[in-house]
Amino acid sequence: MAIRAVMERCVVMVAIDGVQSLDITGPAEVLAVANRFRPKHAPAYRIELASLTGQPIKTHAGYEIGPCMAITDVAADADMILVCGGGELPMMTAMQDADFLAWLRLHAGQARRMASICSGALLFAAAGLLKDKRATTHWNLHRFLPLIEPSVQLEPDAIFVAEPPIYTSAGVTAGIDLAMAFVEEDLGTETARAVARELVLFLRRPGGQSQFSAGIQTTASTPRLKTLLADIIENPDGDLSVPALAARVGQSERHFARTFRTETGTTPAAFVETARVERVKLLLETTDWPLARIAERSGFGSLDMLHRSFLRKTGITPGAYRQRFGGVGG
Repeated sequence: MAIRAVMERCVVMVAIDGVQSLDITGPAEVLAVANRFRPKHAPAYRIELASLTGQPIKTHAGYEIGPCMAITDVAADADMILVCGGGELPMMTAMQDADFLAWLRLHAGQARRMASICSGALLFAAAGLLKDKRATTHWNLHRFLPLIEPSVQLEPDAIFVAEPPIYTSAGVTAGIDLAMAFVEEDLGTETARAVARELVLFLRRPGGQSQFSAGIQTTASTPRLKTLLADIIENPDGDLSVPALAARVGQSERHFARTFRTETGTTPAAFVETARVERVKLLLETTDWPLARIAERSGFGSLDMLHRSFLRKTGITPGAYRQRFGGVGG
């Protein structure tokens, strides 16, 4: 038994009903394939699946994944705990389950790594594991994380965030990226590269979540500003300077800038830049136009401005984005 313990790392995948199956199977497959390529004498990953009750997990796709052990049967010396999310109602129930939250806190103090996949970060927040820590989750859940744990330092564009022994990752396939990082740290870059080749993955994915997020938020309480935000998004190629925008709503520049930030949480310039980048994304996805034409139609004064803004906002170049998401001429 002692020899076996040295040669295995116990990895427990924990999930709630309604989970997206890839949250479980993606990281699990990365670790399973890594076992085939690991250096001689390196410990293998032993992957186990757990649910709150020990019953098979009902996935978002409608089928069940099992068999599962109950979380109360998870060994105290588990090397890694990977906690996935679940459906809205099961998640709400789990977040109020004192025994489950205590279980998370217990293993966070024992495991070498305690990681969340997608909405699993909300469970970590409910258990107090993200207090004063950097963290991320799926872009569509960002607004909930600070509500559960006000001291969390949200990194909205991160694919995953490491605050050892706590790790959080973004939506669905980001769990694969996190598992790849674990393999590289545990077994070396060559093994991680072999796994990436086998599964046709990036060894390290370029860019962040902003590549995938659906547009920009347009919250505003006053009808006049709400209309202006919609106009900016619809027509990002006009004169959208602060003086021009202030004139459109009949306010002084200073009052407009102050009101805009209060109601939207950002500056007019930052909102305009985001709207223009979103238009660039749309044109890259749906047209084969040259970048110079896209720059003109999205309101960027030059190709250089487009490149710098797009790279800053998304983490990748326009050309790389078109290769990945473009649907014209492919």
